[in-house]
Amino acid sequence: MKLGVIWFGNDLRCADQEILWRAAQDVDHLVCLYCDEPHSQRPSRYATKGMSQHRRRFLQQGLDDLSAQLSHMGQTLYVSPLDAVTTLTLLFNEVPISHLYRNHHGGWDEQQALQRITQSFPDVHLSVGHGLSLFSPHQLPFDVAELPVSFSKFRRSVESIDTATLLPAPPILPSTPHFDLHQIQPWQPTSLSRTLDENSPFTGGEQAAIDQLSDYFSTDLPQNYKATRNELDGWENSTKFSPWLAQGSLSPRQIKASLEVYERDHGANESTYWIYFELLWREYFHWYATRYGKQLFLPGGLSNRPAQGSYYAERFRKWSQGNTPYPIVNACMKQLNATGFMSNRGRQIVASCLIYEFGIDWRYGAAYFEEQLVDYDVGSNWGNWQYIAGVGADPRGGRHFNLKKQTEQYDPKQRFINKWQGQVFDEQLDSVDAADWPIYPNS
Repeated sequence: MKLGVIWFGNDLRCADQEILWRAAQDVDHLVCLYCDEPHSQRPSRYATKGMSQHRRRFLQQGLDDLSAQLSHMGQTLYVSPLDAVTTLTLLFNEVPISHLYRNHHGGWDEQQALQRITQSFPDVHLSVGHGLSLFSPHQLPFDVAELPVSFSKFRRSVESIDTATLLPAPPILPSTPHFDLHQIQPWQPTSLSRTLDENSPFTGGEQAAIDQLSDYFSTDLPQNYKATRNELDGWENSTKFSPWLAQGSLSPRQIKASLEVYERDHGANESTYWIYFELLWREYFHWYATRYGKQLFLPGGLSNRPAQGSYYAERFRKWSQGNTPYPIVNACMKQLNATGFMSNRGRQIVASCLIYEFGIDWRYGAAYFEEQLVDYDVGSNWGNWQYIAGVGADPRGGRHFNLKKQTEQYDPKQRFINKWQGQVFDEQLDSVDAADWPIYPNS
């Protein structure tokens, strides 16, 4: 008798999920498991407090939806509050598991956890899928270890590759074996996941993801995407797929397939191409994280340059609260804190401010985004911060934005600033110096 475990992570869906089909063919009984990593709920070394309520609600809604989808296939979603290595060790010692199914995740911690499990249980057959990316490694025209050093080179080498055929959700899955571990329990919806978040327009889960995919490509919005994508606000100005992509309740291949249908029916132009272009950016950072591992989190990034920036507690706090001398930065940060989301242009603006105006180590900003963003993705987030800081994939060596010019270009009438009260701030940026000594005003 063969027993398997599907180890879910950032892939909370049943459609276009090859590992579910593999498990249905391979094993007689199956455990569907999600590990709610405790480190995401604890303060970090970068003065952050753990996953924000926006992120937590979105995750729990995704688990609600996944649990409902699995129940239609005769399965139960189990969730553990322990880290994955501890959870799987307990389970493997209790149940004679023969197969483990996991989608490849680019994150260093996730890769290390998988490696530790496979080393501890070498007799368990590991099946790795690639449900988080457009392409699998064997489709790439280079070894991942030889990933191009710039996005442009990567894009030119992969943009003509065909993506795999989409898979429907399996009609039924093998049943759950009996086991008795109080640490691993069937998922139960929480009061938080059922609470309406009036500030955030996003609802987690596969059904909400498919609804957004269908709604977006039933309009003319893709035809004008490139012209509107840099707007600081507005639901219709970008695709808004990123939260569901980050959660894995929507696959990049599903977006690519819908885009191809749209272009067939309505015609292709530069804007429709740009949707694919940005999927390729996400793809690049997926393999970038895979390739460089813990270098994603080093102060010098890939550049091995001496650390730039420091940590000024007061400046960081004012930046994170939207209380800086720059109204456009304040508006963006207040939007992030209120909604769990910020436009791509806004992210570049606030990152430039933290790094170049305030002289703060870029990793503090990346960690704050990790805490707050409902669309947090390890490769895209940390890779993009490296890009702005000039220690990553940018051949230009960093992006220092003129905040006055950015305001004139993207919020000339200050509607966004006024909406989020970006003009309200403390006139004095620093009340203490770098050594935390008070700065007294001139008498």
